[in-house]
Amino acid sequence: MVEKVKYSIIKKMPNFEIRKYPELILAIAKGENDIPFVVLFNYISGNNKVQEKIKMTAPVINSKKIEMTTPVINQEKYMAFVMPSKYNKNNIPIPLNNKVKIKFEPEKKLAVIRFSGYSTKNKIKKYKEKLFLELEKNNIKIISEPMLLRYNSPFAPPFIRRNEVGVEVVYD
Repeated sequence: MVEKVKYSIIKKMPNFEIRKYPELILAIAKGENDIPFVVLFNYISGNNKVQEKIKMTAPVINSKKIEMTTPVINQEKYMAFVMPSKYNKNNIPIPLNNKVKIKFEPEKKLAVIRFSGYSTKNKIKKYKEKLFLELEKNNIKIISEPMLLRYNSPFAPPFIRRNEVGVEVVYD
């Protein structure tokens, strides 16, 4: 069973929800195509200082290029694996590949919209626009670039795939 990030739902709206995420440890790799996945997969497969295998968790986070309605400066493509909850600053395995960066993310609030099937460029753009429109209608301030959250293996059939577009927001 794959460990999923535990979050609490702050507000459930008809088309999206606002969630509170705990502090997380991310292993991040930047690049194009499948390069970030391969680098991260090698890291969790034991390419770290203690040669420890690290279990996969969900979601896998991507900053796929999502068409924006305003200019975006310096948006880099990356992939991030959330590290299992058993790890902390003292016991996280140190990557051997300098392309893998460990990042300690503070607690944050995300607005997310869920969709199933393949996460194609057009589908991601459609749900990003839908989420942004809902947030604007509800006067909720966006404070990050959108990200793609994927919960299933690439081999999962489309009808069971869980995908989300998320964005960090200010919400009290």
